[in-house]
Formats: sequence, structure tokens, C-alpha cells
Amino acid sequence: MTLLWKILLGIILVGRLGQGQDLLEESLEQIAVDEGAEEEGGEVEEPEGPGADVTQPDDRQPCAMWMGGVPGTPGHSGKPGRDGRDGRDGSRGEKGDKGEAGEKGDPGQKGDVGPAGLRGFPGNPGLKGARGDSALSYHSAFSVGLSELVPATNVPIRFNKFFYNDQHHYDDVSGKFRCILPGVYFFTYHLTVYTKDAKVSLYMNDKAIMFTYDQYQETNVDQASGSVILRLEAGDEVWLQVYGDEGFGGVYADNTNDSTFSGFLLYPAIPDPAQRR
Repeated sequence: MTLLWKILLGIILVGRLGQGQDLLEESLEQIAVDEGAEEEGGEVEEPEGPGADVTQPDDRQPCAMWMGGVPGTPGHSGKPGRDGRDGRDGSRGEKGDKGEAGEKGDPGQKGDVGPAGLRGFPGNPGLKGARGDSALSYHSAFSVGLSELVPATNVPIRFNKFFYNDQHHYDDVSGKFRCILPGVYFFTYHLTVYTKDAKVSLYMNDKAIMFTYDQYQETNVDQASGSVILRLEAGDEVWLQVYGDEGFGGVYADNTNDSTFSGFLLYPAIPDPAQRR
């Protein structure tokens, strides 16, 4: 409401200033006419004597009605008006130039393992390798037997009948086979059992590997046997011995009954060419 009153007051003042301007122009014209009359006819007659009538009515209006005042000082600036409404969106501008590349970001987290791909084609055959050593150049074998009843138990059986021992890897003094060529060996034994039970074990480096037990039947000659494949290193020893007291020492041999112990190298542990160099 205050703003509306100010607008109305301004309109009224402007109207009055217009009227005052019109009165000012009429007065100036009247003065010009009077000055012209003085120039033509001399001085203007003035009322003579004290009896002159000086109380004649004055047709002029108050000052504000016939003469405009000096323009007033401009008022203070009003308070800023409220923001206007947003304008309409302008037309789309042209595409700008490509910006410079930013700095490289930090590495991301490792992703999950993807599914296995399809199997590829077979590769080209490799180069032919160097000629290796023949397994036929490595020999180690023995076959021995008994000539009498085993005299003692819990010690290596000393086989004193030789069927084959060209490499002398079986020692008849100790009753043990000593490995010279490392590799895989096959061992077997066939024993005649007579007069009492027999319990025999095959040892490797003071460790019993396997046992064979036969219960003697009176008036019968029994047979006990066993076999095993072992991987040996150079220096390993293998032998047979009666396990237990004398009641299990029925391993027997004579001119018509044999007890044998045999072994041979299946294949050697040939080192790689790189290791040999």
C-alpha cells in the first residue's frame, strides 16, 4: 500500500508542476506586453493621492498556482526490486574445442578371474633333443641261493650259491645287495620251508619293508615267496633275514630243494643332460 500511495502522490505533483509552468508562461507574456506599452505611451499612470483606491481585489492566485517552484533535490534510490523471472533458454551453442587430457587416475581394483578360454591349436613340434644315454648301458642284477638250513635269526641271510652276480653288487660276506646305480629295482625270493615255521622279512637300510610267514605242516615241504619294487639311491642296501626267534627259522635248502633271492635294475635314474654338464 505504501508503494501505491507514493505513485499517486507523484502523479499529483507532476500535474501541479504542469499547471505552474503554464501560469509562469502567461505571466512572462503579460510582463512583455506591459513593457511594450511603456515604451510606446510613456509611464504608466499610478493612483494619485492618498485617496486612491488600493483595496481593489487581486485576481491573482496563490504563488503555487501561477508560478512553478525550483525543482527539488532528487530522492534517495529505492530498495532493489525482486529478481525477475528466468528468461527462456537460449539456442544451443557451437561445439567447443577438445580439452586437454587429465592426469592419469589411480589403478583400479583387480577384477574377477574370467572364464577359461577355448583350447588353442597344438603348437609346433620342438627341436630334436640331444642323444641321451642308453638304458642298456646300465646293468645291475643278481640271483643267489642257499645250500643249507639258515643257521641264525635276526641277521641277514648269507646266500652262498650264485646263479648270477657279474657286477658283484651282491656281497656274500654281508649277505646284502648294495646299490651302485640309482634307479628302480625289482626284488623277489622263493623259499623252501621245512622242519618248522618260517617268518622272513625284506629289509632296506635297517627298515623292514615286507614280511612273509609260512606255518609248517608236518611231513610236508612248504614254499614261501614274495616280491617288491623299490626305488634305490646309490649306497642303499637290501637283504633278507629271519624275523623272530629260532622257532621261525624253517628256511631250508638241500640238493633237491632251493631257497633263492634275486634282484635286478628295471631302469636307471638317468640325470638330465643339463645336470650332467
